[in-house]
Amino acid sequence: MPSLAPAAKRTRRRRLRVGTGAIGAVLFLIVAAAALFAPLLAPHNPITIQSSLRLLPPMWMEGGTADHFLGTDHLGRDIWSRLLYGSRMSLLVGISAVAVSGSIGAVLGIAAGFFGGWIDHIVMRVIDALLAIPTLLLILFVMAVLGPGLLTLIVVIGVTSWVSYARVMRAEVLSAKERDYVRAARSVGAGSARLIFKHILPNVLSSFVVIATMNVASTIMTEASLSFLGLGIKPPTVTWGGMLSDGRQYLASSWWVSTFPGLAITITVLSITFLGDWLRDKLDPRMGKGGGR
Repeated sequence: MPSLAPAAKRTRRRRLRVGTGAIGAVLFLIVAAAALFAPLLAPHNPITIQSSLRLLPPMWMEGGTADHFLGTDHLGRDIWSRLLYGSRMSLLVGISAVAVSGSIGAVLGIAAGFFGGWIDHIVMRVIDALLAIPTLLLILFVMAVLGPGLLTLIVVIGVTSWVSYARVMRAEVLSAKERDYVRAARSVGAGSARLIFKHILPNVLSSFVVIATMNVASTIMTEASLSFLGLGIKPPTVTWGGMLSDGRQYLASSWWVSTFPGLAITITVLSITFLGDWLRDKLDPRMGKGGGR
C-alpha cells in the first residue's frame, strides 16, 4: 500500500492547514471584535493616571484585585483597558497601511506587466533601488525625520512597502496576458482598460488578497517596533508597542506590564499568519484543489 502514503500525507496536511486557518480566523475575529467594541468592553479609561494603584499585579497574584484583573502599569492605568484600545491602533495601522501600499503596488505592478516597455523599465529600476535598502531601516529614517504620528506612520509604511505587491502583480499579469482568453479578447478589439479590469484583474486578485493578508501581520509588527522606539504613534494614544516600551524597565519586578501586550501582538500576528496561509492554499490554483501539494 505504499502508493496510498502520499495521498494520506496530503490529506493530513490539508486538514492541518484548514484547522490552523480556522484557529487563525477565530482569533482574528476576537481581536477585531475587541478593537471594535473597546469602549464597551474596557472597564476603565485607558489613559487615566492613578498613582495610588501603580503596578498592581494581576488578580490571581497576591495584592491583585478583580477590578484590575490583568493589573496596572507604572502610572496606575488598567492593563486590560489599554490592551483593548491598543488593538484598535494596531489593526487601524495594519489595514490602512496595507491599503496604501497595496494600491500603489497593484497599480504599478499591473501597469509594468501589461504595458511593458519604458513603464516596466522604470518600475523595475525603482524596485531594485528600494530592495537595496532594508524597508524597516528606511521607515525608521523617514519617521525620525518627520516625527511620530498616526497619519505619518500609515503613509510612511504604505509608501515604502509596496514593492512586494508590485513584483507579484507584475509577474501574475505577465502570465495572465498571454493566456488564450486574453488573446481572444484582444483579437476582437477589446481595449486595454477592458482587458485589465474584466479579463486580467479578476484572475490575479487572489494573489493580491493573499499577500495583503500576510502583510497586515508584518505591518502590525512594524508599528509595534516603531512605537516601542518612540517613533510610532504619540502618547497618550495607546499602542501595544508603547505598552511594551513602558514595561521594559519593570520586567524583573512587574512582568505583566510588558508581557500582556507582547502576548497580544503574538496572538494577533499568528492569527493573521494562519489565516493568510489558509487563503494562500485556498486561492492559489497551483496548490491544487484544497491545497493538496
